[in-house]
Amino acid sequence: MVTVTINVNGEKRTASVPPETTLLRLLRDDFNLTGSKLGCDVGDCGACTVIVDGKAVNSCLMLAAQADGRDVLTIEGLATMDRLHPIQKAFEKYASLQCGFCGPGVIMSAKALLDENPDPTVQEIRDALGGNLCRCTGYVKMIEAIQDAARILRDEPVEINR
Repeated sequence: MVTVTINVNGEKRTASVPPETTLLRLLRDDFNLTGSKLGCDVGDCGACTVIVDGKAVNSCLMLAAQADGRDVLTIEGLATMDRLHPIQKAFEKYASLQCGFCGPGVIMSAKALLDENPDPTVQEIRDALGGNLCRCTGYVKMIEAIQDAARILRDEPVEINR
């Protein structure tokens, strides 16, 4: 067993887990943070994306021990019970998700992008979402939502092109 202490969503959390435990399993099984999804379990789908020290990471590929002492942000850490994050609001406004399975990972990838680049081009958004697979949509509404969220986060006026 290894003892892992991480700062998850602003809260210091510790667990003892087998050394082969992934960050995804630690989050879901030990910390009961089930927003990150187990999709492919090989890093292809992005359903498990979380932000580790400011970077989007496939948590199914990172060992829990590799996250020891680091800051981890999950989808649960974006919003409060009273207020959605602007990215989440934009995804809702643009009806960007259908089944929602990929949603947490896509939103976390978008958050990492907008934290690093507050005014991304469409191509930069596409590149940031390149590791997130969605079977339900054509990504157009996701891109529109991310553009809208970027404008909101930059405090620019929002125009809906519908």
